[in-house]
Amino acid sequence: MLDFDSAQKKLAEAGPAPAAPQTVALMQANGRVLARAATAVLDAPPADNSAMDGYALRAADYAEGRGLPVHQRVYAGEAPQPLPPGQAARLFTGSLMPPGADTVVMQEDCTETDGEVFIARPPRPGQHVRRRGEDIARGATLLPAGTVLGPAQIAALASQGMATLAVYPRVRVGILTTGDELVAAGQPRAEQQIFNSNGPMLAALAEDMGAVPQRVLHAPDDAASLRRAFEQLLAECDLVLSVGGVSVGERDLVKPTLAALGGQLDLWKVRMKPGKPVALAHVGGKPVVGLPGNPVSAFAVFALMVTPMLRRMQGRAEPFPAVERGVLLAGKPYRGDREEFLRVRSSVNEQGVRALTPYPQQGSGVISSLPWAHGLARLPADTTVEAGDLVRYYDLKHWLR
Repeated sequence: MLDFDSAQKKLAEAGPAPAAPQTVALMQANGRVLARAATAVLDAPPADNSAMDGYALRAADYAEGRGLPVHQRVYAGEAPQPLPPGQAARLFTGSLMPPGADTVVMQEDCTETDGEVFIARPPRPGQHVRRRGEDIARGATLLPAGTVLGPAQIAALASQGMATLAVYPRVRVGILTTGDELVAAGQPRAEQQIFNSNGPMLAALAEDMGAVPQRVLHAPDDAASLRRAFEQLLAECDLVLSVGGVSVGERDLVKPTLAALGGQLDLWKVRMKPGKPVALAHVGGKPVVGLPGNPVSAFAVFALMVTPMLRRMQGRAEPFPAVERGVLLAGKPYRGDREEFLRVRSSVNEQGVRALTPYPQQGSGVISSLPWAHGLARLPADTTVEAGDLVRYYDLKHWLR
C-alpha cells in the first residue's frame, strides 16, 4: 500500500493542465478560474473624493468661531468647481474633492447657517479624504491567474470596468457506480438491494467544486456493461470517477476492464482508513480514479485525494487547502496500522483552541456521520492517539470548495 501523502501527491500531479481559456461575461464568471492575471487599468478611486457627508475646505482656512461661506454643493457623480480660498463646499460620501480643498469635516461637527458653515473643532489636515489610487494603483496586479472568482473578486474586476474575462473551461466529470445490489432512488427496491447514494453524492461534490457532473451512469457487475459505460464516459468527460469494483473480489471488475481499454494502472491501494481500495489509471490520456464502494470511504477519498487533482485540472493556483490543527476529544485511545480519518465536529473555545469531537460510529458505511461532520481528523498510523492529543484537521468547508 502507498502511504497517504505520496498517494495524494501522485493523484494531484496526475491531473492534466486545463484546456485553452475561454472568454465569458463578467456576470457569468462566478465560480470560474481566472486564466490570465487581471491588471488594474485605472486608479481606484479614480480621483480624490470624500469619505463622509460633510464640508470640504482648506485646512489652513479654519479659524475657531469663524464661518466659511458655502461656495458650492457637490453631489456624487458631479464635477466640482475650484474652491476659492476662505470658502467651503458641501459634499456627500463619494463626492469629488473640489480643486484647492484638502480636508473634509463630517457634518456632525458642522453647523450651516445663512449660507455659512461653522466648524466645532479644529480639523486634522487631510482627514476623511479618499486619495486617488489609495485602494488600487493603475498597473498593479488585481488578481493573479488561477484565482477562483467569487463575489469579492467579481466586485474588484467590475470596479475596473472589465466586462469580459479569460477563464479556464469547467472540468467535465463522469461518474460510474457499479454493483448489482444498487437501485436508483425512486425505483422499486428488493429486500437484498440498497439505494444508490454514491452517484448523487459524487455529482453534488463535483458541482460544489465548480466542475460539471457531465454524466452519471450505473453498470451491473459484468465486464461488457462496465466497458460500455467507461467508453461513453471517456468520450464525453475530462475526468472519470468509478465507485466500487476496485477491490479483490470475484466481481471487482473495474481494473481488468480498464486494462482491456488500454488503461495503465498508476496506483492501487492507499494506507488510509476509510478508503484503502483506491485506483488511479489513465485511458487515452484521461485520468480515471477508482473509489471504494462504501459511501463514507468514497466521500473521504474524494475530499482528500480527488479535489487536489480537480483543482489542478481547473487551473487553480493552489491545489491544496490549508491543513489545520485541533485537540482530539476522544473517549478512547486510537491505534491502527493505517492513517485514520475520523469524522469530527469542530469548535473553538474562548482561548482560540480548536476541539475535535468524533462521531460515535466511525464505520465506512455510516452515512449519518457525513451531514453531521465539519471535517476530518487525521490520526497517524502505528501511533497511539488519546484524548487531548493535537492532530491534523481537514476542514471540509475548505477541502470541498
